[in-house]
Amino acid sequence: MEKLRVISVKISEEVYKEMLLRVPEGERSTFIRDAIIEKLQKIPRPDKILELEQRLEKMEREFSDIKKYLADWELLTYEKGKTNPHIFCTDETDQKIIDYLLHYKGATTPELAEYLKTNRWLILNRLRRIEKTSKKQLGKSIIEYYAGEKSGKKKAWWINEELIET
Repeated sequence: MEKLRVISVKISEEVYKEMLLRVPEGERSTFIRDAIIEKLQKIPRPDKILELEQRLEKMEREFSDIKKYLADWELLTYEKGKTNPHIFCTDETDQKIIDYLLHYKGATTPELAEYLKTNRWLILNRLRRIEKTSKKQLGKSIIEYYAGEKSGKKKAWWINEELIET
């Protein structure tokens, strides 16, 4: 026989009274045990979820590689007005960053940090994630970092205008 563990459960007075009415006194432990087992069977096991996540990530990587190869062979073209840059945003901060870049065409991380009233490391991490995600999905990045001077700014991030919707 399996080793049994004792647990303590807090339930509302209403649920307790209902259980007293419906379940005979000697069978309550078995009833609660069976209810827990039944509920656990409905929840997928974490190892299955992990396996599905890994398979999905693998498929995304392969799909990304296919897009990249098509772009390299110029079978997948990038036309002006093709991509909405906001699809790479995960929250309001990302959207504000993209809006600023769209309006000013480029910005340094300190400029964006001052505009958003946050630290520049958060901005830098967001910009890098947007760059990586867009490159993974499109084969080409929607924003680019340029260390040299361009339009009076040094070490700035620039929106790739050939990829964005107008």
